[in-house]
Amino acid sequence: MPSESAPRFGRELRATATLALPLVLGHVSTGLINFVDNVIAGHHGTRTLASVTVGTALLWLPMMVPIGTLIVLTASVSQLDGAGRRYEIAPLFRQALWLGLGLGLLMFAFLSAVPLALGAFGIATDIIPGATAFSHAVRWGVPALTLFFCMRYLSEGLHWTLPTMLLGFGGLAVLAPLGYVLTFGVGPLPEMGAAGLGAASATVMWLQALGFALYLWRSARFAPLGLFAHLEWPRWRVIAGLLATGLPIGVTVLMEGGLFIATALLIARLGEVQAAAHQIAINVSALCFMVPMGLAEATTVRVGHALGAGDPAGVRRAARAGYAIVLATQLCSAVVLLLGHDAIVAVYTRDVAVAALASTLLLYAAAFQFPDGIQVMSAGSLRGLRDTRVPMFLAMAAYWGLGMPLGAGLGLGLGWGPQGMWAGLIVGLSAAAVLMGWRLSWRLNRLPLPVAAPGGTLTSGA
Repeated sequence: MPSESAPRFGRELRATATLALPLVLGHVSTGLINFVDNVIAGHHGTRTLASVTVGTALLWLPMMVPIGTLIVLTASVSQLDGAGRRYEIAPLFRQALWLGLGLGLLMFAFLSAVPLALGAFGIATDIIPGATAFSHAVRWGVPALTLFFCMRYLSEGLHWTLPTMLLGFGGLAVLAPLGYVLTFGVGPLPEMGAAGLGAASATVMWLQALGFALYLWRSARFAPLGLFAHLEWPRWRVIAGLLATGLPIGVTVLMEGGLFIATALLIARLGEVQAAAHQIAINVSALCFMVPMGLAEATTVRVGHALGAGDPAGVRRAARAGYAIVLATQLCSAVVLLLGHDAIVAVYTRDVAVAALASTLLLYAAAFQFPDGIQVMSAGSLRGLRDTRVPMFLAMAAYWGLGMPLGAGLGLGLGWGPQGMWAGLIVGLSAAAVLMGWRLSWRLNRLPLPVAAPGGTLTSGA
């Protein structure tokens, strides 16, 4: 970059970091919720941990689509805000709520039916009852979760990320004691095992959604928008527009999330020890992923706002700032995993066999920190540009055309076990990093170039 742009780049770094910090902490709180679930389940028993592993996979498999589909609201709101069209935000938000409710009901149906087919997937028979109980308990919270994401993405699109963090840690504070009480049983409350963790999670989902709705309704920050000024029935044309842009994002997220979830389901076929070790390692990896995910969401907002304002130079600065920060954070994650893998695993379990395998898998996790950060940052910048369809096909090719076949071949076909499956994860994420990075570079190079206007200011030229 030219020397005269360095101060602007520095300001962009600070703006992205400031916007991202509450998002990262909010995602970390979400990851800690999974951590709490797994620690409680692990101390209850290896079978409970394995059951929660499968049940969590069944929960987050359908969740990938609503999360990705609804995140289009962030880019849409940030662009409307950058273009000075704030009066259009509330009608769009109300239609997004209808879409979120519909997706939540579809998820409820999914979690009701799919656990009944676990035996056909080859899941160990002793894991199925607990996994089914967890899924059937947690399903009552998923409609609240999709509505929560609508409200969260609206707030983030307006550069206000603090509620994500506060509600995330608030949910964690409720889940830890409630999950313990319902899992182990205290006083007159019976011991529910995996079902208790599912019920506690569903309760937290509703509390977070209701808390966010109350905040948006009463907050002076959002009052001028009139978010809940009146009831608005579904407008199918608007909902179809959200789906047209958002659904490819949902499929893209599903491609990556599904890679990890399918890996968990395949490893569960190998037995309790392998399933429990994989769950520990993937939970730690997910905690690490919260940082680049939050940074990518902040970059989506910054890129979308600059695009709405007609500032191509600002778009480039936002994307570059995101890359600079995520490379630094991923270096830290890789070093922590390399040096502390044994100590981390010791927090989760006292089972020697589970701990040894999980510690080995964390070394594989260290290897994919950089490609994972690069691919999610590239995808976030592309979302800000409303480029969603091509990235969907790139993700499909990287994760399911390369990563999953290789992992299944090594892990199950050649007998490498969980290590072979994780080798496939590394290859799939690396391919996604290359392809997504290429797509973003191509899109940035095709933006209108900034041209000098009278007075020396920069404007967008075709």
